[in-house]
Amino acid sequence: MHDFALQDRQVLNDLADWIVDRRATPVPVRPGRTSELPEVTAAGIGIEATWAVLRDVLLPTTFPTDHPRYLAFVGGSPTPAAVITDAALSAASVYGGSELEAGDVVAAERVAIRWLSDLVGYPAQAHGVFVSGGSMANLSGLVAARHGRIASHGRAPRVIVAGAAAHSSVRAAAAIMGCEVVVAGSADRPLSGEELTAVLDSLDDRDIVAVVATAGATNTGAVDALDEIADCCEVRGIWLHVDAAYGGAALLVPGRRAAFEGIERADSITIDPHKWLFTPFDCAAVIYRDPSIARAAHSQRADYLEAVNDDDVDNPADYAVHLTRRARGLPVWASLVANGTDAYVDAVECCLATAGYAAKRIEASPHLELATEPHLSVVLFRRHGWTSNDYDRWSARARASGTALVTPTRFAGEPALRLCFVNPLTSAADVDLVLNSLERDASPS
Repeated sequence: MHDFALQDRQVLNDLADWIVDRRATPVPVRPGRTSELPEVTAAGIGIEATWAVLRDVLLPTTFPTDHPRYLAFVGGSPTPAAVITDAALSAASVYGGSELEAGDVVAAERVAIRWLSDLVGYPAQAHGVFVSGGSMANLSGLVAARHGRIASHGRAPRVIVAGAAAHSSVRAAAAIMGCEVVVAGSADRPLSGEELTAVLDSLDDRDIVAVVATAGATNTGAVDALDEIADCCEVRGIWLHVDAAYGGAALLVPGRRAAFEGIERADSITIDPHKWLFTPFDCAAVIYRDPSIARAAHSQRADYLEAVNDDDVDNPADYAVHLTRRARGLPVWASLVANGTDAYVDAVECCLATAGYAAKRIEASPHLELATEPHLSVVLFRRHGWTSNDYDRWSARARASGTALVTPTRFAGEPALRLCFVNPLTSAADVDLVLNSLERDASPS
C-alpha cells in the first residue's frame, strides 16, 4: 500500500496532464451531490479506478475557484509555479512547524513573510507565519493581542471592538476566546476614526482586547480609515489588528496605496495569499509588528517538545494557534521567485481593470445599476425590479449551467449581486457573458 507501483506511476503521469489541461476544460453541468461513489470495501478498487472516480465523478461537481467566471465570495487563481510547489510539498511530507524538521523550507517561508511585511510597510523586526486561512490568522492575532494586554494590565480583557463590516471570523474568534464584540460604524461604509472614538469613549480601555479594522471588506471591498483608527488606538494604548485578507494585495499597485495609509501602524495584520496573491488553498498569513508578543502567546511547552523549544530557534509553530502545520508559505515563495514581483503587480492591476470594465458596463445598461461606488475589485449591483427570489433563481441557474458562480448578497438592506475579481484570467468577454445573461432574463420568476 505504501510503495509506488506501476499503476501509481501511470496515474501520476495522467494527473500531470490533467493539471495542465484542466483550466481550459469547461465546468460540466452536474451540480450537487452524486450517488455514483464506490463503496469502501476490504479489498479496495485500485488506484486507477479511484482516480477515474475522482477525475470524472467528484471533481466535475465543483465550481473551481480559479474558473474565470467564479465571481462569488473571494476566489483565487494559483500560478503554475505555486501549484507545482504545492504538489511537491504534499509528496515531500514536510512538517512545517519547526526548523528541526522543515530545514530550509522554513527559511523560504521567512522570505515570503518578509516580502509581505515590506509590502505593508512593517519594520525589520516584524515577523509572522502562514496559517490555514483568514479565520485562523484573525484568531491568532487577537489571541496575541489579549496576551499583550494581560501582560500590561494584569487582567484578561473581554471586549473586541470591530467595524460593522468586519469579517464573520472576528465574531467566531471572539466566541472561541470567550469575548464579546462591540460594533462600530456601519457595514455599508468604511469605519472612520470619529465613529470608532464614539465607541471607545463608552468603554474602559482595560476591557478592550483589540480594535479590528478592515482593509478590503469582503462584501464591498471598502477600506476603513486606517490612519485615523491607528490614531485612536495609539493614544489609548490599544492593540490594532487589520484584516487585509482580501484587500492587502492591492498594496502592490502604487495608485491604490493611499487608501491603505496607516496600515503600517497596526500591531498585527492578516493577508491571504490564497485569495488575491495567486496561491493554492489553503494559505493565509498573520504578521506582527512585534513578534515577541505573539511568540509568548502561542509557544507550546512540553517535555516532548524540548528539542524544538530552544529560545534561539525561530519555529513557525510559535506564532499562531497551531502546532502541526503545513509549510503553506513555500508555494508563495516559489511563485515569487519564479515569476518576479512585477508579474504580481501586473496581475493585480489586471483584476482592477476588469472590475472597472464591469462597473462601466453596468452603468451603461438600462436594466442594471450599481448599488454603490466600487471599491478595489468588488462590484455590487442590482437588476431593476428584482426581488431576493429573482436573484436566487438566476444565481442557481447560472451555477447549474456552468455560466458563472455569482451569488446574491445585501447592501443597504436591499438584495444585490456581487462580483469579485481576483483572477487575472477573467476577461471582458466573461463579464459580458454574465451581464448579458442578466439583461436578457427580465423575469426569472
